[in-house]
Amino acid sequence: MRKLSLFTLAAGLALSLAAQAADQWQLPVSSKKLANGLTVLVSEDHSSPTVGVSVVYKVGMRLEPKNRTGFAHLFEHLMFQGTPKAPKGVFDKVITGGGGNNNGSTRPDFTNYIETAPVSSLESILWLEADRMKTLDFNAATLKNQQDVVKEEIRVNVQNQPYGGFMWIDIGGLAFEKWENNHDGYGSFKDLENASLDDVRAFHRDYYGPNNAVLSISGDITPAKAFALAEKYFAAIPKRATPAPSDFREGLNSAEKRLQQSDKLAQVPAIAAAWKMPDRGSKDQPGMAVLGELLAGGDASRFYQGLIKGRELALNVDSLYGLTSIWEYDGPTIFTVFALYKPSTTADTLLAAMDEEIAKVVKDGVDEATLKRVKTRLLADWYNGLESFLSRADTLAKLQALWGDAKVVNQIPGWIEAVTSADVQRVAKTYLTQANRSVIDRKPVAMLAAPAADAAASTATKP
Repeated sequence: MRKLSLFTLAAGLALSLAAQAADQWQLPVSSKKLANGLTVLVSEDHSSPTVGVSVVYKVGMRLEPKNRTGFAHLFEHLMFQGTPKAPKGVFDKVITGGGGNNNGSTRPDFTNYIETAPVSSLESILWLEADRMKTLDFNAATLKNQQDVVKEEIRVNVQNQPYGGFMWIDIGGLAFEKWENNHDGYGSFKDLENASLDDVRAFHRDYYGPNNAVLSISGDITPAKAFALAEKYFAAIPKRATPAPSDFREGLNSAEKRLQQSDKLAQVPAIAAAWKMPDRGSKDQPGMAVLGELLAGGDASRFYQGLIKGRELALNVDSLYGLTSIWEYDGPTIFTVFALYKPSTTADTLLAAMDEEIAKVVKDGVDEATLKRVKTRLLADWYNGLESFLSRADTLAKLQALWGDAKVVNQIPGWIEAVTSADVQRVAKTYLTQANRSVIDRKPVAMLAAPAADAAASTATKP
């Protein structure tokens, strides 16, 4: 993955006072790179006799093969289906039998596999992770089974849900130009069915080597012990060549994009409005984090107070950063605002109200009391997300994979604190423009059918 320098960001965002730095929670982070390229991270904490483990591979939806939409997600499922040494079912049985649990997920820029368990189970977890890093049990029956599982997941989570995934799948397809960024990472049924065993073998060979991965351990263990265990279980796995990614960079959009969709399950209309974001590592990224919280971060946000409480146009307002978080991307992503709105209003009215709130920020900035409240909430969310060993290990692994340095975890609070009203104004003026906006207006089928029926009736009654 392409790595951007931290120097541009860090130069302007260092804390101004040593006292502020002293007040921050400095998370302990130790790192070591094995000879085969595997990066190992350890965050020592003896407050509980447990550990969190995360293995992040630097591959996701952006790097899946063309005409194989959904393949990175399908492959994530296959990673739980057994190896020649640990047949199907062993992985889950060993971890849950030891008092732990596990999961995995796929995003545009990474795929992560996570476990939490008593520290006594750590060696078993590392053996299992190393085993499936070496190879999988590639067979036609397992592939067919997991193709069906993913298709059923799409039916349940997208096709048979009101609004489906239009606010996190379809909106990206509208906003982005390049295939790597705009295709459906959940996958089409045709592409999923066409995935072959050769595709699976090649994907594991190309992207699941130790040199394309980060192993992170957080909890009741010392760095020395954790590094020794990593050497014991992973050092013998040879590094493998990883294909160079295509150039999936995109600039901001220069003209608004609009799309109307129908929804047979929805009861009220909804809108998804998305704006392309600053690059990861840009000086504007922390300002975007503060601006997103200011506009759409809960009941005190500008959009909630203006669109729901004030004008009474919307029924709810929510926001998301593509499929990840404000700090966990390494390619083009979007800030999306999703809202259900009253049938008595229109998408244009809702967008105009959003534009009005954004214009206030561009013109007047943010008062100090509000800015402090927003930054405090962001900091609280950040630190809360690091409390559990599982989340901590996973966050560190992602930061290492995406930023090239897990110690960014201790810089982010300072970047948030350093954001000024002028920064928020600049970001709002630069990114939250109509030209950089993509909009999907999703209406219940009945709402779209009514005007068509009225028009037909009017035509029929004309002499």
